[in-house]
Amino acid sequence: MTMELGSQRLKGRVAFVSGGLRGIGLACVERFLAEGAEVVLSDLDAADSEAATSVLARLGQAASYVSANVAREEDWERAVAMVKERHGKCHVLVNNAGIDLTGPVESLSMEGWRRIMSINVDGVFLGTKHFVPMMAESGKDFRGGSSIINVSSIMGLVGMNEVSAYNASKGAVRLFTKGIAIEFCQKKTPIRANSLHPGFVETPLLKAGFQRWVDQGFAEKPDDLVAGVVASTPIGRLAQPAELASAAFFLASEDSSYMTGAELVIDGGWTAQ
Repeated sequence: MTMELGSQRLKGRVAFVSGGLRGIGLACVERFLAEGAEVVLSDLDAADSEAATSVLARLGQAASYVSANVAREEDWERAVAMVKERHGKCHVLVNNAGIDLTGPVESLSMEGWRRIMSINVDGVFLGTKHFVPMMAESGKDFRGGSSIINVSSIMGLVGMNEVSAYNASKGAVRLFTKGIAIEFCQKKTPIRANSLHPGFVETPLLKAGFQRWVDQGFAEKPDDLVAGVVASTPIGRLAQPAELASAAFFLASEDSSYMTGAELVIDGGWTAQ
């Protein structure tokens, strides 16, 4: 999967990335732009917020932004309308926005359970539902068609202590992706769908999660948890967001034209043990 950065392999394509202001989402936006795509990104931040305006100023005119809550259907309808008005097409959808929830199952609140499912699962469903008509039409432009990339996790493949809600949400993303992939094939809809399964990635979400574990008494400081994860990962380090963006670029490009319903695991060997 070694590819030359900035090879313009996505020239002529339009991509939408949810959760695009930070972490893996932002890295995907940057990589897609470097490869010649036009990108619309969304996040919860207001369009005139410092986070959104500073990122857009750095990304340039090929990027645009829409504030959206992925758990709200009307926000997806508005996002699709914006993409259609601005570009008239969409070839790549990265359903990346997500949150985590940890703790013993008996301590989890129904409110917390519903919230993680609404963002991690409903958000993927709604993004897919509303972008499919435009992506089906746009998919006729390129070999392999359009590409839906749903960001799951290694926690969608294996269980982990006190991560049951996150496990459930990311496992749902994995199987939803397989279901729509077969559906598109059966209907001869020119859209591929694959799931991306990151391991431990150095992102704001991971840092926030580790801080909560420290607050709950699992460790004295986040660095202790990082050290534990690094020690349990065969490659011996955390992943960088750009490494996940490279995998997303592969799934977005024609190089993965025969790939659908698959899960791409980028975890430094963590689940191979």
